[in-house]
Amino acid sequence: MSTVQRFILAGAGLAIIVLGILMGSFLVAFPSADWSVFWSRTVMDLPFIIFVPVLSLLIGAVFGLFAGIILRKHFEAIEDSLKMLERGRQVSKKDLCGVPELDTIRNTIERIQQQISEQTKLSQKLASEKAEVQEKRIQEMVSQERQRLARELHDSVSQQLFAASMMMSAINESKSSTDERETKQLKMVEEMIHQSQLEMRALLLHLRPAALKGKSLQEGIQELLGELTQKVPINLKWKVEPLKLDKGVEDHLFRILQEAVSNILRHSKAESMEVLLIEREGLIILRIADDGIGFEMDKEKTGSYGMQTMHERAVEVGGSMKIVSVPNKGTRLEVRVPMIEGETDD
Repeated sequence: MSTVQRFILAGAGLAIIVLGILMGSFLVAFPSADWSVFWSRTVMDLPFIIFVPVLSLLIGAVFGLFAGIILRKHFEAIEDSLKMLERGRQVSKKDLCGVPELDTIRNTIERIQQQISEQTKLSQKLASEKAEVQEKRIQEMVSQERQRLARELHDSVSQQLFAASMMMSAINESKSSTDERETKQLKMVEEMIHQSQLEMRALLLHLRPAALKGKSLQEGIQELLGELTQKVPINLKWKVEPLKLDKGVEDHLFRILQEAVSNILRHSKAESMEVLLIEREGLIILRIADDGIGFEMDKEKTGSYGMQTMHERAVEVGGSMKIVSVPNKGTRLEVRVPMIEGETDD
């Protein structure tokens, strides 16, 4: 039974009770010797004794109807506010009902919203710090490994190539030119060794790269997708807006995109793929869709490592992830992260 129906019944019942009390009081105070007068006298073609209860019922029901409608509107306003809060959107005071009796609920919603906002800020801050620490550690490990490989190549292969080049130069200078074919072949070997030396020097330079500034999320996505179009036969479209985000948020969104693209290439057999990164109504939206074979949602393994990892990354930055898939029609993955003002990197 709905709220309006309950209020209609309550209003009608209350009207009957009040009528009964008033009628009883009236008869006690003014007893009548002839009760038939209540049946003989009519109002609007109805006996008085029937008209009065019917009128009371109607008045009570109408009162209950209006009271139920008003209260239902207040409940709907509270429900809409809670749904906005669930979706990560900010609830303004004008969206909340202004009835004094519901001030407690309104204040509770405001406190919950403030707590969620603070937790989201903290989650994004921790994710940024975690990403920076991991990136720094990985860069140090990569740099150390590059240095080790560079030293080993320089101390072994590079030195051997240099020695071979010196020996070939000495042989060519000391050998007589009686056999032109043999001389030409030795010259070719010397040039090959020389070219190998040049390539080794270039490799050593690549193993000791200069420090590079980190790319933005937009640049990283465009570079990844641009490289994908050159290596994979898939119709790829994307729209990526420039957004100023924390390092941790950028890192998590990019890794979610990498995992999603990897899953599409390995499993979906898709011919086309679309990638969208935008900001709307205070939400960062990352959407990846394909036209592949899809899968049945209820049969998908909930323990899938890739799915679980993407979900955890979305939650770590205070967001949510939703996947919709239809067999033979494709899959769409969407991540929504609240945009926290004042927390972006300048």
